[in-house]
Amino acid sequence: MPAGLIALALGGFGIGLTEFVIAGLLPEVAADFHVDAAAAGWLISGYALAVAVGAIGLTAAVTRLPRKTVLLGLMVLFILGNALSALATDYPAMLTGRIVAALCHGAFFGIGSVVAAGLVDPSRKARAIAIMFTGLTAANVLGVPFGTLLGQQFGWRSTFWAITVVGVLAFVGVAVLVPGERAGSAAATGSAAPSGLRAELRAFHSGQLWLSLVATVLGFGGMFGAFTYIAYTLTGLSGFPAAAVPWLLILFGLGLFAGNAVGGRFADRSIDRTLLVVLAVLTVILAAFALLAAQPVAAVVALVLMGAFGFATVPALQLRVLRSADAAPTLASGANIAAFNIGNALGAWLGGLTIAAGLGYASPLWVGAAMTVAALLVVAVAATLRNKLFRSTRQGRTLADVSNGRPTIRG
Repeated sequence: MPAGLIALALGGFGIGLTEFVIAGLLPEVAADFHVDAAAAGWLISGYALAVAVGAIGLTAAVTRLPRKTVLLGLMVLFILGNALSALATDYPAMLTGRIVAALCHGAFFGIGSVVAAGLVDPSRKARAIAIMFTGLTAANVLGVPFGTLLGQQFGWRSTFWAITVVGVLAFVGVAVLVPGERAGSAAATGSAAPSGLRAELRAFHSGQLWLSLVATVLGFGGMFGAFTYIAYTLTGLSGFPAAAVPWLLILFGLGLFAGNAVGGRFADRSIDRTLLVVLAVLTVILAAFALLAAQPVAAVVALVLMGAFGFATVPALQLRVLRSADAAPTLASGANIAAFNIGNALGAWLGGLTIAAGLGYASPLWVGAAMTVAALLVVAVAATLRNKLFRSTRQGRTLADVSNGRPTIRG
């Protein structure tokens, strides 16, 4: 395994901490700045919006720059944002720090995916992307519980200082372990060299790219839309006490970790087949969870499986976008990170509407199942269209060979 993947995973770990740990510290932060829960919630939703903006806008601004240089600059932005949060003396300053840190999120994972895929052989690209995203899953499994505990024991600012230190370590790791453009050029790594914005935008002429982005919004949004209200489901339907929820979320995080690793391995064999199988199984799991949520044991099993199959889609979805964008994948990769966050917001919004309509705490799970079915259909259509194009292209080449008097070899 290339050492550069470890550095990218460490950066992903720090970014995952920044995104998720605030949820466990929100009451303390709100009390310190004398704001209500709704205002404090903008420290989460404002971050998510900034991720989407940075994933596209910031990535578009740096398409011509060497990717390693961009990654280092993004880590500087990450360090600055978390230091601002740790030093914040009022709520606006805290929100500013969150937004600054969030701007690097989408661009880091988008560009990092391209770099990770270029560090390995073509047959291992999805696994390389999965290793980078392992940092994000590890942040859920280990970082968030311990970060919350650290903040509760020594004040919430200590957590953000710890994240700042992680950012410094990730910066050093990227600087030392990730090869530069000369050492890790397109010829050496199999990745396309950085291209201009016009070339990156041309990639969006691909119908396959747009279908892939829609599949990301629906597939990932279905799982995380259901997850947004999981605490209410576990306490209101499954009968677990509130104190048990953090431990149950660790189990969910273990599912994310396992699904990410296994999903990357299978995606290297076949992206579309992996997505079709995983999305179909995820639909069944979400529906079963909704039906069996009142049974504690079944709810725990469904929670773990939801995390595993939900995150098993990530390497395949990201690699599908990279391949659909062909020689100009950087902006498309960033757009897919934005699509992940748009899916999260869409799923959470639709789930909230069903709860507000009085349909109960199982209703977000049904919404998630419906979104996943839609994602399954989109992937099926995309795979069918691509296979038809491949067959027609191959047939055209065969006819050309015959017309030019060249023999064709049938395998």
